[in-house]
Amino acid sequence: MGHSTSATHSADSMHDGDSHESHPQAIGGLALAALGIVYGDIGTSPLYTLSTVFDPANGLALNAFNIVSIVSLIFWSLMIVVSLKYVVLILRANNHGEGGIMALLALAASSVSHKPRLRHALLIVGVMGAALFFGDSVITPAISVLSAVEGLEVAAPELKTFVIPVTLAALIVLFVAQKHGTGGIGIVFGPVMVLWFVVIGAAGIANIAAAPVVLVALNPLRGLIFCLHHHWLAFVALGAVVLSLTGAEALYADMGHFGKRPIRLTWFGVVFPALALNYLGQGALLLANPGAMQNPFYRLFPQWAIFPMIVLATLATVIASQAVISGTYSMAMQAMHLSFLPRMNIVHTSECEIGQIYVPGINWILLAAVVAAVVGFGSSTALGSAYGIAVTGTMLITTCLTFFVVRYAWHYNWTLCLLATAFFLVIDTLFFSANLLKIVQGGWFPLALGAVMFTIMATWGRGWQMMMAEARVRAGKKPLKPYLGSLLASSPTRVGGTAIFLTPDPNSVPHALINNLRHNHVLHERVVFLTVATRSVPRVPESERVKVAQLNSGCYQVTVDYGFKDDVNLPQALAATKTAGLALDSQETSWFLSRALVVATSGRGMAFWRGRLFAVMLHNVGNIAAYFKLPANRVIELGARVEI
Repeated sequence: MGHSTSATHSADSMHDGDSHESHPQAIGGLALAALGIVYGDIGTSPLYTLSTVFDPANGLALNAFNIVSIVSLIFWSLMIVVSLKYVVLILRANNHGEGGIMALLALAASSVSHKPRLRHALLIVGVMGAALFFGDSVITPAISVLSAVEGLEVAAPELKTFVIPVTLAALIVLFVAQKHGTGGIGIVFGPVMVLWFVVIGAAGIANIAAAPVVLVALNPLRGLIFCLHHHWLAFVALGAVVLSLTGAEALYADMGHFGKRPIRLTWFGVVFPALALNYLGQGALLLANPGAMQNPFYRLFPQWAIFPMIVLATLATVIASQAVISGTYSMAMQAMHLSFLPRMNIVHTSECEIGQIYVPGINWILLAAVVAAVVGFGSSTALGSAYGIAVTGTMLITTCLTFFVVRYAWHYNWTLCLLATAFFLVIDTLFFSANLLKIVQGGWFPLALGAVMFTIMATWGRGWQMMMAEARVRAGKKPLKPYLGSLLASSPTRVGGTAIFLTPDPNSVPHALINNLRHNHVLHERVVFLTVATRSVPRVPESERVKVAQLNSGCYQVTVDYGFKDDVNLPQALAATKTAGLALDSQETSWFLSRALVVATSGRGMAFWRGRLFAVMLHNVGNIAAYFKLPANRVIELGARVEI
């Protein structure tokens, strides 16, 4: 087993300077890349937001007062939630430069490590947020690509029957192409999104000029008056307005790749102005021509431009989907490192970019769920009902976790922490509760996905914790150093080569060593007791990765530390032991692992059905040798029965 999670904490959890190159040319390159990767999701929201708000099922009349008020709510939601909450404030809550809900969870949990019950509660809340993110990652590709291809109906109504097949074809190609990595097509992401934002902003300006009265929406009181006037209908409308905010979490999740400055620069310099102009333009179009409600985004453009816009929108939505898919791989890898998901095969698709990974197991599960969403819901408007819950749930949890970081890691004043958190919590709660109304129409879908993921993550986390505790109890019966002393005193038969025993506790005897002595009656010339620990930081510097301590008579104790975003490769890490006097020849090294046979039993701290689920996952997915990148022909697994 040999894998443990440590919760180290550093006061350097927040810093204003970017860890990335601050040279203007580097900032420009990072800003262009961020435009392609970070803003694809929120940048394509105008395709479906307004048409979902005014969906007849919501009961909101299409009149001038409502149109201007909804555009006002969208504008000020972008201003408060995205600009103020995410871009200005939450980007400061970084875990050694990394963002995203798993990084935030590790930071929040370590900041309250002196309060075990609170830490446990935060872990549960954080896992819920991660589970909802997986739900979001299913709906984003489905709604984005489907809304782009629906432009075919606007261009030629007789093409309506081709919308679903074309959408599915685009999505299948996208997921099948994942194994090749995004390096090649990633170069064009930035320029395509620059073109996208320029075009949608220009289309907005052209339509605003025809009905400048829509600029009244810039007055924040319009949205407030609308809410006071409509009460219940306004509350329902908020559930669709939140679609304009989808992708805000990506700003935070991708901070580690680009840094705060490029993300802030592109938001205020390009993305926010383009989105604001486009939403205002759609509002102006509806004021002048209410008949454009069928698809207000594509109606912004003249007839000759619709087919080119369908192509551009499809490219933009594929980019948006790619960003979410890549984010899901990254989230899954972090969850594996933090022992919340079974270890799965991780493929690095780039020689130079460590963040570009491909997780085959996650990829095919995502594809199946996305196809089911497209076929089951059939339109972007129907999917809009399902979308909001996952997004607003994750936002709500992010706000809650940030409070504990601000209070316990940064030690800000209690009153300031409570007031700031309460302000955003009220907004997040309003959006989330408005989306709960849509459970019957489709909100059940991300909740069901989230419930499945939460069950898997919580069960794996608890099962792994129990299994490690059981292993330590067994090993604890035989402390390592006294055991080695008595073993070597009996002069066991020594054979050539090196034996590496993975162990979760460096001070205890690995069960695999006892089994090997019992069956083979030999001890290798060199014996290495190896413990792998995951710190609650994104990356561990190479200089701090490996620690070697010599015990006696050819026996060594080695600890390898990883961050939750590091690439785990034990043979590569152990190459550094040469400088510590432990040169390992890969052809003369054998890896000994304990293969646990988990048996679910009642009354052992976990429900029987969860014990069975953990046992099934461990048997089918938990390939330790592949996860640690061990050479398959040098691995020896010795079984041990564990009851949980």
